[in-house]
Amino acid sequence: MNTFGSNFKVTTFGESHGAAIGVVIDGCPPGFSISETDIQIFLDKRRPGQSDLVTPRQEADAVQILSGVFEGKTLGTPICLLIHNTSMKSSDYNELKEIFRPGHADRGYLQKYGIRDHRGGGRSSGRETAARVAAGAVARLYLQKKGIIISGSLIEVHGDKNPDAIEKAIRDARDTGESVGGIVQLQVSGCPAGLGDPVFGKLDARIAYAMMGIGGVKAVEIGSGVQASKMIGSEHNDQMTPEGYCSNHAGGILGGISTGQEILVRLSVKPTPSVRTLQRTIGTDGYEKTLSVHGRHDPCIAVRIVPVAEAMMALVLMDVLLEQRKIDPDKKPGF
Repeated sequence: MNTFGSNFKVTTFGESHGAAIGVVIDGCPPGFSISETDIQIFLDKRRPGQSDLVTPRQEADAVQILSGVFEGKTLGTPICLLIHNTSMKSSDYNELKEIFRPGHADRGYLQKYGIRDHRGGGRSSGRETAARVAAGAVARLYLQKKGIIISGSLIEVHGDKNPDAIEKAIRDARDTGESVGGIVQLQVSGCPAGLGDPVFGKLDARIAYAMMGIGGVKAVEIGSGVQASKMIGSEHNDQMTPEGYCSNHAGGILGGISTGQEILVRLSVKPTPSVRTLQRTIGTDGYEKTLSVHGRHDPCIAVRIVPVAEAMMALVLMDVLLEQRKIDPDKKPGF
């Protein structure tokens, strides 16, 4: 599925080595200011080639607004954002036309569709996430006007939490042709109470769905997460006083509805599957082969997943914010 959201609906398109990637946003409220420069700020945080800790692929990720904005303001009509691909090296993937990379979606795509784009993984490439970041930028700019601020950070890599150790772990992986995973943390401040719907539309369920839709994310924790299983009830409960909650083990969401507290989310990101280490695999002919993956790859994809996770959080919150307007259009005009 290439479309996300019900009220603020985004559809991404394009492949890693195609002419361009992009996104169409339907349902954006009219009348608020936005520019290519505003969106570019967020894209630059995800852009490849910015340091020796990420893939050396050089892409400007320059965004173009093709529709839905007039004289600097949104029209309420579909917004189309386009990002041209300018640094493809498709020849790097020639040897992968008839072989499957371990840890990638190569075989799954062929089994599902009977055809695949082997160049950089095609649609399954992390390159697609630039379109999500562009759409998320529009949502974030709107949310910021409502006082909702989203921030993310890389808090752990390969078991290390110290910033110097994190950098060393990534450099060591890069130098040896290996890769490492990490943990990304998201925090949302200023989110009003009352967002999200009970049962199947729970805010935490929507967040988990959005985060698990990011390639490489293998687990999502909200609030105390897996540590909740090690606590007793009175310890985990966020007790209340007239001044507010005494703790935030729930991560800002109870019963699937935001409490007004800070929303806390952590993502566990797997190591980049493209490594130079020789691995066993099979070819499209079904016979066993060995493969060492070369080319331009991130030694730790968790680094560039931070702005993607922030964008997906923005898309979720924008969607539930607009949903709340349907049932409470007058009582909470700040929505």
